[in-house]
Amino acid sequence: MNEIMMLMLVLLSGVLLGAIFFGGLWWTVQKVVSSKWSALWFIGSLLLRMSIALAGFYFIARGSWERMLLCLLGFLMARLIVTRLTRVVEKPTYPTQEARHAS
Repeated sequence: MNEIMMLMLVLLSGVLLGAIFFGGLWWTVQKVVSSKWSALWFIGSLLLRMSIALAGFYFIARGSWERMLLCLLGFLMARLIVTRLTRVVEKPTYPTQEARHAS
């Protein structure tokens, strides 16, 4: 496999790791809202997500700082994507008729 294809695969792997990490964080926050064991959910989720991410970085980088950097770039790209996809859109609030006349 040529070098460009390998680097693209490393970048894509970083995006996948980031999607797992930040998607898992979003899922955990959704679960914690209605749970009695919120601290346990957060700690368990953090340990699982960190284990997956660190093991993924270790196996993908294979001792190459270039691969590590590219994987990290993909990881951060996934953060932006997951943040945008899970954003809560709030309805704009307009002042009431009474509030407009009060000023």
